[in-house]
Amino acid sequence: MIWVDADACPVKAEIEAVATRHRAPVRMVSNGGIRPSSNPLVEMVYVAEGPDEADKHIADQAGPGDVVVTNDIPLAAKCVAAGARVIKPNGEALTTANVGGALAARDLAADLRAADPFRQGGGRPFGKADRARFRDGLERAIRAAALDAG
Repeated sequence: MIWVDADACPVKAEIEAVATRHRAPVRMVSNGGIRPSSNPLVEMVYVAEGPDEADKHIADQAGPGDVVVTNDIPLAAKCVAAGARVIKPNGEALTTANVGGALAARDLAADLRAADPFRQGGGRPFGKADRARFRDGLERAIRAAALDAG
């Protein structure tokens, strides 16, 4: 199963294409506002309004043999701890070896933003190279997850 933190996910089309090639079921989890897919492998899961409701649902469901797509580092940490494979939309895999560092970097960045209200944004645009890296990373994660489940 591929679990997608779908509300702000920029790679939904890429997920659907790779999942279709692998015949892997996908659950797009959101608070609503996401257009349903006609692909029979893609199920829309709508959770209650509120902060982190989609994250809570995914964290409660994901485990060995699953792939989770998210940019949310605390969610990624929970899913890695549960045995799922986690990949960010930029193609970076989060694992037991690097998710702790990612959490620390996230917390540091939040502290820096809180200390300097003018320090906002600054991220680079999401481009074709990012999408290609994601597709490659998702291919690897699906193959590895299949071994985890086997």
